[in-house]
Amino acid sequence: MEQQLIVPWEVDELTQHEFYVPEYIERMAQDVLVHYDFSVQSIEIVTTKPDKGGAIWKIETSAGPKSIKLLHRRPTRSMFSLGAQEYLVDVKEARVPAIVKTKDGKNYVEAGGKLWFVAEWIESLVPVTKDLEGAKHLCHALGEFHALTKGYVPPPQAEIASRVLKWPKNYQKMVNKMDWFRNIAKAYEDLPASAHILNVVDQFEEQAKRSVEMLNQSNYLEMANLGNEYWGLVHQDYGWSNGQMGSNGMWIIDLDGVAYDIPIRDLRKLITGTMADLFRWDATWIREMIKAYHEANPISQDLYNILMIDLSLPNEFYKNIKEVVYEPEVFLNDPAVITMIQTIVDTDQTKWPILEEIKDDWKGVE
Repeated sequence: MEQQLIVPWEVDELTQHEFYVPEYIERMAQDVLVHYDFSVQSIEIVTTKPDKGGAIWKIETSAGPKSIKLLHRRPTRSMFSLGAQEYLVDVKEARVPAIVKTKDGKNYVEAGGKLWFVAEWIESLVPVTKDLEGAKHLCHALGEFHALTKGYVPPPQAEIASRVLKWPKNYQKMVNKMDWFRNIAKAYEDLPASAHILNVVDQFEEQAKRSVEMLNQSNYLEMANLGNEYWGLVHQDYGWSNGQMGSNGMWIIDLDGVAYDIPIRDLRKLITGTMADLFRWDATWIREMIKAYHEANPISQDLYNILMIDLSLPNEFYKNIKEVVYEPEVFLNDPAVITMIQTIVDTDQTKWPILEEIKDDWKGVE
């Protein structure tokens, strides 16, 4: 097996394919496949994460179609997610792709300082429609996934990936980063987007501070103290590409980022992302999405309150503006950033009447 360590790579858009993978990694993939009890007829790159050092290939084999995946995280972290995938298939009979064992019965092969694994390729999968019915399918499947992950115990050698107790720290981090955004915009005040950030960062900082106060006043801590196994896993990257319809129902794929957390965070991310796509907040959509989730994984009054608090954060502003930290001059010179900021502000104005309208929907729910 190759001893070279896998590292992130750059893609030259002028001379290299969108899904370019360095040759040494391609060779490593071939070496990894020797560990499996099938022959490979073809291998095709499907997606890459060059900035992190990850990739997925589809392979046609003597045992049917499979995927081979190079996991970019630390091996012990990847052991956590692979253990979860095995648990969901073998113990819970969940609709997630089964891991194909190596010749010596392992879930993975270690090469280049990373873990690689092969899984079944589910040919029948198609994305759900990008409408309210599709969103409801996604939310119901997410609720099922969260319910099935409760009780997961990772393999002994895996590191514990948990965000259950980290909410206050992450909320405060958002507040602190607003000051970073402000200081960077001031330092580059002559660049086109700087004034637009400075015009709105105060209001988003205030929103984040109010969310911190609401979290501190909620039942979050006693809920978090119920522990990892009580809550189960969040997907962390769930949406129209990772929840897909198959011949026998909804499947959830790409589980390599799963972590213990209060699961409502996945639902919050799905709602905020959907509202951003709509360019407005819509009470009917949100209520139907929450109801679809609730049918599969019941939401208590306390959990609903946490969801409302998490929705109150300036999530879209933070998610999109934090890129300024890495390359301020490039970011602040981009005309698209000005348009993006205005869209976020306009959409945010529609959020508050909707949150006010739905905040008491769950009163009296146990």
